[in-house]
Amino acid sequence: MKYNMLKRTIDILASSLILLVSSPVLFFLFISLYFSNNGKVFFIQQRPGLRNKPFYIYKFKTMNDARDEHGNFLPDHKRITWIGSWIRKTSLDELPQFWNVLKGEMSLVGPRPLLMKYLELYNEHQLRRHEVKPGITGWAQVNGRNAISWQQKFEFDIWYVDNRTLSLDIKILILTLKKVFKKEGVSKSETVTMPPFTGN
Repeated sequence: MKYNMLKRTIDILASSLILLVSSPVLFFLFISLYFSNNGKVFFIQQRPGLRNKPFYIYKFKTMNDARDEHGNFLPDHKRITWIGSWIRKTSLDELPQFWNVLKGEMSLVGPRPLLMKYLELYNEHQLRRHEVKPGITGWAQVNGRNAISWQQKFEFDIWYVDNRTLSLDIKILILTLKKVFKKEGVSKSETVTMPPFTGN
């Protein structure tokens, strides 16, 4: 209980400070994306949170809505904009999620919130990742991010659920900052994002 209360206090203070300090960057990105994405600045999508409760996650929109002749979206690597690519490499697309943290839907540290449709694909073990709030960063992110398999991600997520402490959260935040500055763990494939999770 004490850990959860302290974690929530840190989440509120840190997210408030980050949103305040980064406001000039947020404004710059807002204007840049507004003109490069035809007025569409944010990517908003429903994700499962604590105990599978749905919430809407906010990210900066790094891809346009280009489609082929059949009306289907083009591959990710053909839709990502020049500024979107830079934003992803610097992880600045995650900044709006500090609003989710401030609202109490997310935490600074926890398993990353994935897609709603994955809920029915998890086994009981994998579903345990929703026993805690999803995070902006997590144990899986500092141990490979997009460079590891789905199974490895889930194992890291469950390990965090079973071993979370304030000292571990601080360690994850420090390692995250190092990886952001070094741009480590970002997928180098042309697909830009992880392939979809299709179950076990």
